[in-house]
Amino acid sequence: MKITFLGAAHEVTGSCTLLEAGGRYILVDCGMEQGRDTFVMQQLPVEAARIDCVLLTHAHIDHSGKLPLLYKEGFKGTVYATEATYHLCEIMLMDCAHILESEAERETRKGRRSGGGSAEPLYSLEDARGVLGRFRPCGYGEEIRVFDDTYVRFLDAGHLLGSACIEVWLGEGGRQRKLVFSGDLGNPDKPIIQDPQTAAEADYVILESTYGNRLHKERPGVAADLEAFVERTLERGGNVVMPSFAIGRAQEMLYLFRQINDERQAAGRFVFPVYLDSPLAGEATSIFLQCDPSYFDSEMRELLHRGVNPLMFKSLRVAAGIGESRAINDDPQPKVIISASGMCEAGRV
Repeated sequence: MKITFLGAAHEVTGSCTLLEAGGRYILVDCGMEQGRDTFVMQQLPVEAARIDCVLLTHAHIDHSGKLPLLYKEGFKGTVYATEATYHLCEIMLMDCAHILESEAERETRKGRRSGGGSAEPLYSLEDARGVLGRFRPCGYGEEIRVFDDTYVRFLDAGHLLGSACIEVWLGEGGRQRKLVFSGDLGNPDKPIIQDPQTAAEADYVILESTYGNRLHKERPGVAADLEAFVERTLERGGNVVMPSFAIGRAQEMLYLFRQINDERQAAGRFVFPVYLDSPLAGEATSIFLQCDPSYFDSEMRELLHRGVNPLMFKSLRVAAGIGESRAINDDPQPKVIISASGMCEAGRV
């Protein structure tokens, strides 16, 4: 058995790990580096066509964003992921491919004006569609036989809708060993999704650590703190602009603002307007609302059972197009604006 770390070493984006055993090649995640190119990701040491399968922990681009490139370079294996991860990747990988194609077109126009050549995108919309056809959606707790001597199981990582840590039972030379790949682990008591599940045992644990050198403090009263901050800003005539990941954080904010405004309306207080200025976040919110309720925590399921839409409310406005987004700038009313992106790159913030 051999494990090679190809990305997210010394930094927190671009997760990609190659697992070799028994003549098989397995990738765990195939992420795109985001932010500054401080470190160079390692090249895949084997041809993409030799990768037998990919185990995908979740849909964020720093874990899934190079899957279309893998397909472009010859990958014809299976991508194993939870069903929710598959549906989120449907919109995220297509969105990423669209951005790459648009950037290449812009660079080509600039190059031609200066006598240069054409720029090629890292991958295309066609490549994104192609790799989406290689997905095999899985359920939490389901034992999936990947090869005759190897099977995997996805546990809820509590990080994002459909996120997972992955247990891998790996057979090689008549011996079986268990590996656990953590993926990104969420904090307990997050809104909407379940708390992280725990793997019972392992021979090897491959652990990602974004905040490994610090402790999270307890954060009671998040909604009350958020409400006080927004109220103070709006009373002064200002706008609250929140950079937010389109998938995950945006829905958490909608959940909290729905709760806050429902309580304010019940108390006869001013209900403030909230704008979601991200078409991708709007699409993702629809996926959240359409997925199996088993992905959600008890509070979210209770709201759905009562017929309450947990992520939509009367004072919410979703900017679906460029015109609607620009119109926000012309609206003098103090407001909350949730806008892409969490990295403050390739987004409207």
